[in-house]
Amino acid sequence: MTHPVRWFVWIAIASVATMLTRNPLYQVILFGIGLLLIDSLRAMQFPEQSGDGIRESGLPFSPLRFALFAVPAGALFNGLTSPFGDTIIARLPTSIPYLGGPITAEAVAYGAINGLILATLFAVFAVLNLAVPVRDLIGYLPRAFYPVAVVSAIAVTFVPSIKRQFVQVREAQAVRGHQMRGLHDWFPLFMPVLVGGLERAMQMAETMTARGFAARDRDEAARAAPITQLMSVLGMALVLAGGVLRLIPGWTIGSPFLLFGGMGLMGSAIWYAGRSVRFTRYHRPQWTRFDTVTVVAAGAALVPLLLWPISRDYNPYPLLSWPQFDVRIGATLLGLMVPVFLLPTRKDDTTRTFSTQRSSDINDQV
Repeated sequence: MTHPVRWFVWIAIASVATMLTRNPLYQVILFGIGLLLIDSLRAMQFPEQSGDGIRESGLPFSPLRFALFAVPAGALFNGLTSPFGDTIIARLPTSIPYLGGPITAEAVAYGAINGLILATLFAVFAVLNLAVPVRDLIGYLPRAFYPVAVVSAIAVTFVPSIKRQFVQVREAQAVRGHQMRGLHDWFPLFMPVLVGGLERAMQMAETMTARGFAARDRDEAARAAPITQLMSVLGMALVLAGGVLRLIPGWTIGSPFLLFGGMGLMGSAIWYAGRSVRFTRYHRPQWTRFDTVTVVAAGAALVPLLLWPISRDYNPYPLLSWPQFDVRIGATLLGLMVPVFLLPTRKDDTTRTFSTQRSSDINDQV
């Protein structure tokens, strides 16, 4: 079982690398690594599923489909709204407000690059959705947000059941001869789904109340609320004051102190509020050498991007040209692909590892 922090570090580094460069060649490499890692995770967790496994694993659509939409949409939007560049490929009538004027190849290329960056970020966070279970995400949130995170996670788990109930209600109504002719025909489908969702919510609320969810924490949180609120208000006031000082000539030297002081005060408020929240874990993941290899290889991918900023930058303006490719940057970006070779071959391997580790923990406690 891999350590969640390993994936947090990988996603942070991949996101930073994506935002550091606008070179489309490097973006294609990063996007391809994201797709390869998603496919490997999907094959490990859902070996029985075919090409639609990404949708079944919790993603509304695949990153590749998102890229096929985002890249043309970004190119079209920027081409219509940014009439800059020397290579004119079309002209719209100037009578069209906001859109009239020349359409340049440079603007289209710049918009396409923006869409590719969005698609790459989407693929990176799709890896997080597949690699890190919800329980681990909740476990690493600040304790002050733990009750809200648990309730939100439970609410998200209701979404697939609501979808299944909607399909069942639609099929049942179709058997009864119900036909969709207008907006009012959605009412016989909407009401059973709404009533069923409310019933499940009430059952879950009664179950959590019977188990005493956050019952002991509420009293301690109420006692800590005045101090937490005061620290939060003072922190926001300091951040606001620091932002205002940045706009006043001659006073900018004190702005960083107020900004960092305010953020530190708000962080302290979150920490103080989290002292009243208690939760336990059945199993704490162990950091292994494979996690170290992943973090080191991913961190190495950032070094060339930071050392050679000229090689990573690309600007299609004022005249469109082919982007340069630095082999050193391209080779080190492949370090982000290391997790593909360190993943278990099957989901059963991960489950068996988790069961073995948990059994050993129980034996140690006994």
